[in-house]
Amino acid sequence: MALALALPPPPLSQPLKPPRKALSCRCSATSQQQEGVIASSSQLTSLNYRPAVILPGLGNNTSDYDKLKLTLNGYGVPAVVAKVSRIDWLRNAAGLVDPNYWRGTLRPRPVLDWYLKRVDEAVNEAKELAAGGTLSLIGHSAGGWLARVYMEEFGLSNISLLLTLGTPHLPPPKGSPGVIDQTRGLLNYVEKNCSKAVYTPELRYVCIAGRYIQGARLLDDPNVNPSSAAYVDIGEPDSEVAIVNAASLSTPVSPTFRARFVGQGYKQVCGQADVWGDGVVPEVAAHLEGALNLSFDGVYHSPVGSDDDLRPWYGSPAIVEQWIHHLLN
Repeated sequence: MALALALPPPPLSQPLKPPRKALSCRCSATSQQQEGVIASSSQLTSLNYRPAVILPGLGNNTSDYDKLKLTLNGYGVPAVVAKVSRIDWLRNAAGLVDPNYWRGTLRPRPVLDWYLKRVDEAVNEAKELAAGGTLSLIGHSAGGWLARVYMEEFGLSNISLLLTLGTPHLPPPKGSPGVIDQTRGLLNYVEKNCSKAVYTPELRYVCIAGRYIQGARLLDDPNVNPSSAAYVDIGEPDSEVAIVNAASLSTPVSPTFRARFVGQGYKQVCGQADVWGDGVVPEVAAHLEGALNLSFDGVYHSPVGSDDDLRPWYGSPAIVEQWIHHLLN
């Protein structure tokens, strides 16, 4: 059963150049939402904070998050990773015998009960560490929306923060040509049946998106005047593709093959190819109305294939440094 929401990018012959400056962050929260949230460096002490439960993304296993766990521990945040192996994901094939799969109306249960059980086991382990306090959930990729299913089905379980990393929260738009819902209705179910995102003192949703590469359409748009704009691979530190003024170019330049390939993956998620994303999940799909929504430039989707210096992912130490304060207050 396909639960991935976009095609992975093809391997790079050379990784993108590292950012020359600190990676920038775009935030869509109001000033009231942000008030009291940003922690100063003096607050990053060796004190123990509430435990965090890390929920692996589709196709990932527990060990992929070992370094993230160590990084969180370094900030005084005890972390538990839900126990998942790559072969476990083959259990999703059980959905193929469900008529709802073929109708596009699949529900998370029972096909994903195995994953929700692993999350519950990790939450119970973290509860012991919390000693009656609250917990944070960190959902990577599909782990983010599965966290929402868990919270709906199992209760909040003293959860005070849901932080998602490159999670495709929104179902693909219906009726878009060439778009097939790869979750076969699962995200439609989540959108309709799971609680809406909130940002309150009792429960905070923080949704982080990456802007690693801009996708491109498979075929050039005949309505775009090539004399006014063009896509070009200019080797910028946080992207492979940028829109530039063609006045500085001798001839129009077409999008790279990789931009077109990644764009087709983005299109399956949000209905558009020429948008920014982390190489797998487009930025627009990784944000939720009502949440504190953040976007980080130059951030890649997965720990697999990432490089902390050349191609950092959401869990790379330099990126964690930019969102860790949400776990410390």
